[in-house]
Amino acid sequence: MAEPYEEEPSAVPMDDVDRNIIAELTRDGRMSVTQVAENVHISRAHAYTRIARLTGQGVLTKFTALVDPIKAGLKSSAYVTLKVQQHSWRELREQLRAIPEVHHIALVGGDFDVILLVRAMDNVHLRRVIFDQLQSMPGVLDTQTFLVFEDVDTR
Repeated sequence: MAEPYEEEPSAVPMDDVDRNIIAELTRDGRMSVTQVAENVHISRAHAYTRIARLTGQGVLTKFTALVDPIKAGLKSSAYVTLKVQQHSWRELREQLRAIPEVHHIALVGGDFDVILLVRAMDNVHLRRVIFDQLQSMPGVLDTQTFLVFEDVDTR
């Protein structure tokens, strides 16, 4: 898929304190700054300044909750791969972002161009998303679906 490359952001310089703060907030995004400071062995003011810097530099992009899909009523999940027409990625990416059932999007190299994590209420709903929405998008040449039987979150 030959397409002009977007400028990749450069890595932000980080030290062990930054990495430890990130690890703590990844483990529990609701952790208070006071608790982060205690766990990382720095002052609250220092933790606050570091978190603000990491957020301002785009290292920390958002604070969110991890949801158990089954308990949230999303009983069917699949990884869906897409082969797409050259030069369609940017438009396609925005269309994919607008589909609530698409939980993750990745542009990849290999036998296909894009891989999606799709979560739905049941197989009928999942089928509708894949056949009615994904396969009908302009620029999508082919899809392949891999059902998820069990999720294991490693974070």
